[in-house]
Amino acid sequence: MKYSVKIQRFEDLTVWKKSMALSREVYRLTGDGSFRRDWGLRDQMRRTAISIPSNIAEGFERCSAQELRYLLNVAKGSAGELRTQLMIARDLGYLRDIEGDVLVRSCEEVSRMLARYRKKVNRGN
Repeated sequence: MKYSVKIQRFEDLTVWKKSMALSREVYRLTGDGSFRRDWGLRDQMRRTAISIPSNIAEGFERCSAQELRYLLNVAKGSAGELRTQLMIARDLGYLRDIEGDVLVRSCEEVSRMLARYRKKVNRGN
């Protein structure tokens, strides 16, 4: 038997929770090592990371399916931007390969979740 529960708050969205965890991890990893010297990349990565859950929350709170779809697209774009920045940081040696790979996969997962959520909003569910 399949049933659905209507989400009342953006804080209940799994994609928001995952993107918050991703943001925290980006902040943690960019607080050490080589990132201390490359404040430009560090700050851009942090801004991009917090953009993802922020746009999900803003879209949810706008109470308009059109605005929610738009802001989910913005969040998805930020996930791609962060993925690129993580690859750059890994290539520069700022992140160990394993750390970079885990975060890149997390960005990919959030991006897929955003695409599924957008489809659900398009269907009116």
